[in-house]
Amino acid sequence: MAVVHVTTDNFEQEVLKAEQTVMVDFWAAWCGPCKMLSPIVDQIAEEHPEIKVCKVNIDEEPSLAIDYKVMSIPTLLVFKNGEKVNMSIGVQSKADIEAMLA
Repeated sequence: MAVVHVTTDNFEQEVLKAEQTVMVDFWAAWCGPCKMLSPIVDQIAEEHPEIKVCKVNIDEEPSLAIDYKVMSIPTLLVFKNGEKVNMSIGVQSKADIEAMLA
């Protein structure tokens, strides 16, 4: 499944109202660790069609970062049934991310 780019306008629909588990990657273009994590996030999206993978550019959507208390990037948040159930900060291995989603 392709990665969905989320904004303030579609966050509720794409993330909070999603029927499946959703992983949201909070990132920025200038962030080196975000660039390291991005291919892993893309792999998860391709290999796990049961997971909806979204990305939020914090420079374009600072209010979402504030709402979800994202203090450092990259941050991954996992949502189930509209509720945040897990999170990680910094670059994670693919195995660690898959474990977080299980």
